[in-house]
Amino acid sequence: MKASGTGPDMHLDQDRRSVLSWLLGGGIAASLGSFFYPVIRFMNPPHVSEVAVDEVSGGKLNDLKANSGKIVKFGNKPALLVRVSENEWKAFSAVCTHLNCTVQYQDSTRLIWCACHNGMYDLTGRVVSGPPPKPLEEFAVRVRGDEVIISRRA
Repeated sequence: MKASGTGPDMHLDQDRRSVLSWLLGGGIAASLGSFFYPVIRFMNPPHVSEVAVDEVSGGKLNDLKANSGKIVKFGNKPALLVRVSENEWKAFSAVCTHLNCTVQYQDSTRLIWCACHNGMYDLTGRVVSGPPPKPLEEFAVRVRGDEVIISRRA
């Protein structure tokens, strides 16, 4: 009779233990990795650069009636196009300077309104009331043929 812990059985037990240790350790490492990878990606999001756009079409001349506005995509951010009268157009960044909410034109008050915290801007982009700290960025508007063109101011 052999003493316990010696001979070929001992070597076989150590091989099994090392394989089980590797499997268990690998499983724990994979579990931790699958948990921490999304957390790290959330904490460090990828950089999304702004699309380099200098001008966009705001639509056809007759698409918008006087004293009305609409949201237009300007690169990867929205712009607000307002037809003040038959011959006067205004365009602003549609991103509120307070918390980056999207603003909209209210024809009844002739003001630009942010629904998040009731911020109001006039038709020059200046803050009239509410918490926004600074005015909206204004864009240039031109009519080219029957198309309305919005562009960055030089």
